[in-house]
Amino acid sequence: MTTLINTDLVVLDANLGDDTSSVIRHLATVIAATGRATSVDALFADALARENKTATGVPGGIAIPHCRSQSVVEPTLAMARLNPAVDFGAKDGPADIIFFIAAPDGADNEHLKLLSTLARSLIKKDFTAALRTASTPAQIVALVEGALADKPAPAADRSAADAPTAVNTPSTMKHLVAVTACPTGIAHTYMAADSLMEAARAAGVDLQVETQGSGAVTPLDPAVIAAADAVIFAVDVDVRGKERFASKPVINSPVKRGIDEPAAMIAEALAAATDPHAARVPHLGSNGSAAQSGVNSSDASTEHLGIKVKKVLLTGVSYMIPFVAGGGLLIALGFLFGGYKITDIASDVVLHNSLWNLPDGGLAIYLGAVAFTIGSLSMGFLVPALAGYIAFGIADRPGIAPGFTAGAIAVFMGAGFLGGLVGGILAGLAAYWIGTWRVPRVLRGLMPVVIIPLLGSIIASGAMLLILGSPIAALSNALNHWLTGMSGASAIVLGIILGLMMCFDLGGPVNKVAYAFAVAGLSAGTALNQAPWEIMATVMAAGMVPPFAMALATALDKKRFSLAERENGKAAWFLGASFITEGAIPFAAADPLRVIPASMLGGAVTGALTMAFHVTSQAPHGGFFVFFAIGNLAMFTLAIIVGTVVAALAVIALKRWALRKPVATLAAQQLVSQNS
Repeated sequence: MTTLINTDLVVLDANLGDDTSSVIRHLATVIAATGRATSVDALFADALARENKTATGVPGGIAIPHCRSQSVVEPTLAMARLNPAVDFGAKDGPADIIFFIAAPDGADNEHLKLLSTLARSLIKKDFTAALRTASTPAQIVALVEGALADKPAPAADRSAADAPTAVNTPSTMKHLVAVTACPTGIAHTYMAADSLMEAARAAGVDLQVETQGSGAVTPLDPAVIAAADAVIFAVDVDVRGKERFASKPVINSPVKRGIDEPAAMIAEALAAATDPHAARVPHLGSNGSAAQSGVNSSDASTEHLGIKVKKVLLTGVSYMIPFVAGGGLLIALGFLFGGYKITDIASDVVLHNSLWNLPDGGLAIYLGAVAFTIGSLSMGFLVPALAGYIAFGIADRPGIAPGFTAGAIAVFMGAGFLGGLVGGILAGLAAYWIGTWRVPRVLRGLMPVVIIPLLGSIIASGAMLLILGSPIAALSNALNHWLTGMSGASAIVLGIILGLMMCFDLGGPVNKVAYAFAVAGLSAGTALNQAPWEIMATVMAAGMVPPFAMALATALDKKRFSLAERENGKAAWFLGASFITEGAIPFAAADPLRVIPASMLGGAVTGALTMAFHVTSQAPHGGFFVFFAIGNLAMFTLAIIVGTVVAALAVIALKRWALRKPVATLAAQQLVSQNS
């Protein structure tokens, strides 16, 4: 195993700047200089992105910036002792001891265990005191290697060993369990576990912790969970196997709080254990989906109806997109190889020819027919997938089959995208309702695999066939005819509206509505009716403007943007070219009242120009990388350039002359969370 740290990776008593970005970049440079990373910029960008998710400062003047990066050649620790200290977001002040943990994407479990061991050592006062008094890099390396050589047992095992034995445990002692997890799974996961166990030990409480980190996970014993009075989730990601803790009183907080305020979380868990109204982990009903336990659910009880509806619809759209993205690109390739006539001959060519029996027109026609056929079949899942995963968002796995069936009925009835929305909601509600039925024990095993799919399909699909399908189909057809029949000034107005929607929330619900509308009509485009393709091109072009605009703005007026924003601006060029509107989110989260209006202005201009120039796109995604599927590519490019310049100049002007008013941190967080 390679050495994680050496004297070349240690910087003592240095002034590395006055902010986190400067410190992280300097340490990334140190790592790259030793040959352990291939790119300073890539490593810095990955570490800074992780830092922007959750500050890595912890109590005691310590900070642990860390990341996984493709630029890292081997697992590495770089250490700096700062003078002056720099604020890394810890509540007790700035940090003077910095450990930068850089792990490759494919780091093995042994290395990950060593990295977690170091993270745990940093909460020990004697270890950090020795780091502050060491006079040479060699002494630092020796201290770190000594800490790494001390391999503790996994958190769940150690907590059991450290807890008082049954002989000495009073019958009134409370028993808690906890799960800790962070996105990277290297540092905070294990530090939170150790901090919570220390606080529990001080409070005379038996606590056992399951660390869901990057390495192998040792699950808590089901008997331990059953005996627990309450559970603590100190996590920034979803808990794996959450159903194991069903109905337990729960305290749910970010993983960093487990490091900063472990005693408070232990106290809250003890209070929840005796509170009949405390939030509880949702249990799985007989339908196999998360259901209310009769008391407050920790996940759903505080959500407003609008938030629940948004989550359900976005679940359907997000699962639908992979079905149609590949399909749309294959259809575009089919047109590229076979021309517009491929729509009429694809089936016959595929069924009656092969690579050894090519049709008239040769290999190009045959490959075009194959690509078009695969793409068309994939696009055929658009509405069923939308409906199926909307139902999944409501009723979990038992809702999928009724949802897909209702979506297929919507296609059969000609109800299209709107029919899929309605059918998915009906199927999800039906499956959820059936799952709440009290049934004999002998039938419980059949509920999620037979009874719920059967009855849910009958209810939802029956309603679509007998009552709702025809009216929705009529409405959908009227709406499509109206939109695709727009020309001239009305088409430009539609382009403006779609441009505004694409840039309003940068990948959030409004953006997804516009995108889903464009994708839903994509397969209806033909050589004689290119309006659906024009709408798709408009949506794609407008969605590319915000990241391009932020990239251009950071290049034109650097002093108006922080170092982190300038780094994000470099990456935004590629994100914009790929049609990833979310590339502008870091800028909007920091300054939404300037970035979002400027982006909307640029998007509206691009949308209007794209419709005016009759630009088309037969591909649902890909930006400039699907240039072969773009009709009138020159005007497509010009429209994006004009909108980008308008948005970039607008955001610079707003930053220069518009008085900045404080924006609630919660607003920025909500913008990020609705796009995650």
